[in-house]
Amino acid sequence: MFNLTKSLLLVAALAPLSALAAAPDQPASAPAKPLVNPGDLFTNTVVARGKGLSITRSQLDEALIGIKSSAAARGQAVPAEQVAMLEKQVLQRLIQVQLLNSKATAADKAAGKEFATKRLAELSQRSGTEEMLAKQLKALGMTREELTSKMAEEATAEVVVKRELKAEAADEDVKKFYADNPSKFEQPEMVRAAHVLLMTSDPATHSEMSAEQKAAKKKIADEVLKKARAGEDFAKLAKDYSEDPGSKDKGGEYKFPRGQMVPEFEAAAFSLTTNQVSDIVTTQFGYHIIKLLEKLPAKKMEFDSKLSADIKEYLTNQTVQKRVPEYMEKLSKEAGVDILDPQLKPVPMPAPPAGVPSPVKPAAK
Repeated sequence: MFNLTKSLLLVAALAPLSALAAAPDQPASAPAKPLVNPGDLFTNTVVARGKGLSITRSQLDEALIGIKSSAAARGQAVPAEQVAMLEKQVLQRLIQVQLLNSKATAADKAAGKEFATKRLAELSQRSGTEEMLAKQLKALGMTREELTSKMAEEATAEVVVKRELKAEAADEDVKKFYADNPSKFEQPEMVRAAHVLLMTSDPATHSEMSAEQKAAKKKIADEVLKKARAGEDFAKLAKDYSEDPGSKDKGGEYKFPRGQMVPEFEAAAFSLTTNQVSDIVTTQFGYHIIKLLEKLPAKKMEFDSKLSADIKEYLTNQTVQKRVPEYMEKLSKEAGVDILDPQLKPVPMPAPPAGVPSPVKPAAK
């Protein structure tokens, strides 16, 4: 089972959104914190312009910092030799967003705003609290209003391009894809487990706690473990003690296949028997006490309304990706887009990865 690919090549231009949701597949994480506010560093020199379109150097650099922050939140880094190429591609994506938004109808903008509101609620829930979301936004140098605006722009651009290209897949094509690709709908063995996390690093800065602070957290973890093994309500223990904002209000629960969690957490969860409580498991995030709630054997996914919608979205996205380059070139010519910095002249967009990814989305935690 593979992951659903994004429908448009617009995500990198709005990378701060990715940074806020950088670690949904791990028990806890947070985006890296820029050392300074990006807006304080750069001038407003125009690097690209056209009819109804203007992009400044500061907008481009803020997008690049967002990408680097998102990568850092996943423990990765953008190689220095790729920065120049990345700048050109990000600028093209910023241009795409503005061009598409210029074609938006009132209905398109309403749909984009609706998506942004829904997505922000999801991010707030994933962050655990409004306070945590506010901290993450501050680390990225963004306000809540700026985040909502960027999400609405991205969503509106997606709505516009799907409407303009008339790319929505037919129901019969959805059914045929499901019938012709049985291997793509094999759901692997999964576990449903709950955990209590005592963090040993600062969630905002990722800096390690002192030995004394870690010892204090370990002492609390030992106490929670005793309570869990004495039969106390594990969901209540998670709510009372866990420092994982993504799961504590859900009784500490996650549902996942192999390959989504950090190795130590995954190994412990898959080795337990139903209702067994683990020893204290140490990961890069801190000390975990894990309880296995259920093992789910591998099976073929049923063709229900949700899966049908996912396949339709996937097939629609495939059509969009094929047609977008020609369509965007047409819009760019109509708007007379001119890139003023010779170092930022466009380059061909990278080809999609080899092979056809599956339309199946990751399992919900």
